Amino acid sequence: METNNRSSGTDFILLGFSDRPQLERIISAVVFIFYVMTLVGNTTIILVSYLDAQLHTPMYFFLSNLSFLDLCYTTSIIPQMLVNLWGPKKSITYGGCVLQFFFALDLGATECLLLAVMAYDRYAAVCQPLHYTVIMHPQLCQRMVLTAWLGGLGSALILCSLTLKLPRCGHRKVDNFFCEMPALIKMACVYSKVIEIIVFTLGVIFLLVPLSLILISYGVIAQAVMRIKSAARWRKVLNTCGSHLTVVTLFYGTLIYMYMKPQNKTSQDEGKFFTLFYTIVTPSLNPLIYTLRNKDVKSAMKRILLIKICSSTSC
Repeated sequence: METNNRSSGTDFILLGFSDRPQLERIISAVVFIFYVMTLVGNTTIILVSYLDAQLHTPMYFFLSNLSFLDLCYTTSIIPQMLVNLWGPKKSITYGGCVLQFFFALDLGATECLLLAVMAYDRYAAVCQPLHYTVIMHPQLCQRMVLTAWLGGLGSALILCSLTLKLPRCGHRKVDNFFCEMPALIKMACVYSKVIEIIVFTLGVIFLLVPLSLILISYGVIAQAVMRIKSAARWRKVLNTCGSHLTVVTLFYGTLIYMYMKPQNKTSQDEGKFFTLFYTIVTPSLNPLIYTLRNKDVKSAMKRILLIKICSSTSC
């Protein structure tokens, strides 16, 4: 692995996949493609939800927040990762590492809570359709999103402060492609049972509890769906709920595997590929999952394009 000899002693070295130079080239191309997909797809969802009045509903308000989260999450990781993959310099400044670590924790925890909020929204829409607009009023939606953001911020502050206090004994090599908590904990020269307990506790709060609420919501939704006699409404419910369940499965599945296992039980190569999946692949798939299965979004995109074409041609 090549590094820049002029790097400051406080810089960290992101090893990534530097022991496999040929694999690095393939990964860099794949990461770039997925990053472009993430930028285009999530930006499109945000713009369409904002521009089309028919999508000014709680569901698309939450979906826009999810897209914004994914944009911020990937942008906090991928540009630095591509710089390291494309060039000989594999280092990141201490400040850059701290920011990357903090935002990854903050945005990841916020997304866990937001996905649970979205499940409650689907429960209200399917099981309480006559009272949906009263239950999911704009003030409640805003408070729920704000709670998700503040909850993610609180967990990130706790884990960041504890992890960064661990003695590293001069170790600078982070055995991952970005400054993620499991890699930083393994870089420490002491074992901390306290941090492992706190990580597990916060994992229960931000992973298992929201996932349990999501499963309970969809259990109730499944019972309600079985009573729906309209085939068109039945398909619409399955499409919107199916999209959300797919995202939940992809996101929670990999995160629970990474964070709920004891850190000394996960091999580094295995951890890197799982991390690669939930930090890069999942955010790029979310827009596709929601738009390909959602007629409302596709119809809104067609209306916006038609308006733009007509305005440019004076039709």
